[in-house]
Amino acid sequence: MFGIKKKAKKRTVLFVHNDELFLQSLERNLFYTPYNKLFVKSCEEALEITQQEEVHVIVTNMCLSKMTGLELLRAVRKECSDVIGIILTGYEDNELQNAVEQGEILTFVSKPWKFGLGDLKSLIRRTIRDYNLHLT
Repeated sequence: MFGIKKKAKKRTVLFVHNDELFLQSLERNLFYTPYNKLFVKSCEEALEITQQEEVHVIVTNMCLSKMTGLELLRAVRKECSDVIGIILTGYEDNELQNAVEQGEILTFVSKPWKFGLGDLKSLIRRTIRDYNLHLT
């Protein structure tokens, strides 16, 4: 039928960070965003969630306890190749730049952030939009 758009499925974003205060701040500030949000403190919790639930975007800290954020995303993508990764990092290196160029992650955001939380919200919103366009 003309003029009828299929409504996109509500997407899920998983936030992985070892700083509980940071996660709590994100949770408060992203409360009204139009996607499902999950918050975990470890790569083990993140891997468990991705085995139990459909996750579309993962925003992870680079420095985690048992593995790096990049290693976490690589492990998840072995099972769920459509997951889009965004890494939060305190440093930039060639490995992250190569991961972007190879399509392993969408981007990385250097800390301290040069942009505000509104920019992170916009980045996630664009990522979900691109995810939806890619799958249609």
